[in-house]
Amino acid sequence: MRYRTLGRTGIQVSPYALGAMNFGAMFDTGQDASIRIIHKALDAGVNLIDTADVYSRGESEEIVGKAIQDRRDAVVLATKFANPMGEDPGRRGASRRWIMTAVEDSLRRLRTDHIDLYQYHRPDTETDLEETLSALSDLVRSGKVRVIGTSKQPAIDIVEAQWISERRGLERFRCEQPPYSILDRGAERDVLPAVQRYGMGAIVWSPLAQGLLTGRVRKGRQSALTRSGPYFAHLSDERRIDAVEQLIPIAEEAGISLTHMAMAFAIAHRGVTAAILGPRTMEQLDDLLAGAEVVLSDDVLDRIDMIVPPGTDVGRLQMVYDPPALTEPHLRRRPTGERIAA
Repeated sequence: MRYRTLGRTGIQVSPYALGAMNFGAMFDTGQDASIRIIHKALDAGVNLIDTADVYSRGESEEIVGKAIQDRRDAVVLATKFANPMGEDPGRRGASRRWIMTAVEDSLRRLRTDHIDLYQYHRPDTETDLEETLSALSDLVRSGKVRVIGTSKQPAIDIVEAQWISERRGLERFRCEQPPYSILDRGAERDVLPAVQRYGMGAIVWSPLAQGLLTGRVRKGRQSALTRSGPYFAHLSDERRIDAVEQLIPIAEEAGISLTHMAMAFAIAHRGVTAAILGPRTMEQLDDLLAGAEVVLSDDVLDRIDMIVPPGTDVGRLQMVYDPPALTEPHLRRRPTGERIAA
């Protein structure tokens, strides 16, 4: 693989990152199968592994730690904090109190003395960003963390964090992890430009649109990929399925699979450092790795732009982060007494 630099950190990473969300009880990929997948990916040249404390409530980190214990120096190890780790309100968020506990828990599960990329998993609007950056800076200075990053951050938060770091002499976020795929191009409008402006890396998640861009879900057909629950409602979104039907002929005419076209698209953007693979089986990993050298021509990219214009999303990916300004009506509506009568 041709390695890329993660932002301006000097850290060299593969353009494919191995995502570990599917490892463990959450998605029924057992320990032995997960370890075999990890080893196969490392043997193929993938050196960036991305997990999180919340994945299978720590089991994913435990699996990754066991798999890489004899190959730690060859791995750029990334994990995350902030999502709830139980019902206790103190075991979540981005406060100094929780960060200091969360990092020790992750280090223990990962069987390592340092984390290469420690990522703020989702915004915590109850905690001042300077508090979070101060705690993370101390972790970098102590050697327990090499660099820090974010995930699902709106562009405005990315910019604010850079300003705080500069004014307070704190460590800067060096990487952002946004959703990005042919069907989910909203990051092109502001997040990726902000990342590029500040010399950050971008490790994008869901480049296959949670499975839609494998071609296994087709119009008018049911699939084993279709699951119930709020996170998977997009798999039955007719707008997204219609777009997939238009994309399939483009891949066929280019002589590649839809999966390989989708992955190649994700890493073709100048602001993207790596795209996360999320295989649950060895067969899925083998298929993804087989497309690692695919490069899309301008003609193919132009045709994709005609179906899903740059900076737009088709429908909605359920796992994206919605800021309080969208989810809390009182933040966008004036009190009744202050409204002007129509």
